Amino acid sequence: MAQHGGQSVAPYPTPQGGYGDPNNAPPPGFNPGYNQGPSPVVYQPGPVHEYGAPPGAIAPAMSPAAPIGVPPGLEYLTQIDQILIHQKVELLEAFIGFETNNQYEIKNSLGQKIYNAKEKNDCCTRNCCGSLRSFDMKIKDTMDREVIRLIRPYRCVSCWFPCCLQEMEVQAPPGTTIGYVKQDWHPCLPKFSIQGPNKETLLRLDGPCFACNCCGDVNFELKGKDNDQPIGRISKQWSGLLKEVFTDTDNFGIQFPLDMDVKVKAVLMGACFLIDFMFFEKVGEANQRSSVFS
Repeated sequence: MAQHGGQSVAPYPTPQGGYGDPNNAPPPGFNPGYNQGPSPVVYQPGPVHEYGAPPGAIAPAMSPAAPIGVPPGLEYLTQIDQILIHQKVELLEAFIGFETNNQYEIKNSLGQKIYNAKEKNDCCTRNCCGSLRSFDMKIKDTMDREVIRLIRPYRCVSCWFPCCLQEMEVQAPPGTTIGYVKQDWHPCLPKFSIQGPNKETLLRLDGPCFACNCCGDVNFELKGKDNDQPIGRISKQWSGLLKEVFTDTDNFGIQFPLDMDVKVKAVLMGACFLIDFMFFEKVGEANQRSSVFS
């Protein structure tokens, strides 16, 4: 992660101590170190206390004025190079296994909330189709305005059916398509294409053979269209034994270049949610899917 004073960062993928304990306060950052040479100075907004808020509470991050060409509500994404996504604990799911709509909080590296995301579909779809279910997901800013909509149709899960693989459409603002996330066929590895509004491939996302976080993080590397040099990452973070075994609440981190097109950053958020449902969503007594085979 860039530091004040224009100091350079270590080349990828030098580890920086991991994410820390997800049960504690939000981690200080990912420290990805993807860029070579001097890094830009990134100023994250400091904790701001709202009037009447409990002592120590962190207020939502405030968005700057909208730059030209940036969809309304995505202005803040121009200032950051990493995002934390935390799924909210659903007590009904934890105790009786009844599947409810997934809800997430999207934060910056300081733990300030920048967006809320909530899945929208019907009870029958959630509990009969499981992790394959279709849904619309509304992502709202701190002013409760819908700024992004994710649309996932029902698709097959197995690599043996390459004609019907996973796909997600990303709209910002709702009704205006800015990109797609499309699963690429591969016999044993999870691979995805990050596409533009005309379904042109912009970036690639490559995951491990077994997307199972057994006491460790699972990383999906973000790469250029025509090269294998990593420029970012989507990480499923280890949440601790109790959470991993008894709930399907997940913690993710997304890292991307600071100067990346803000629309592509929004599409990467859609890719993160698609990965969550494909590989880490548990319904009832069923285990999560861990590879492209199951």
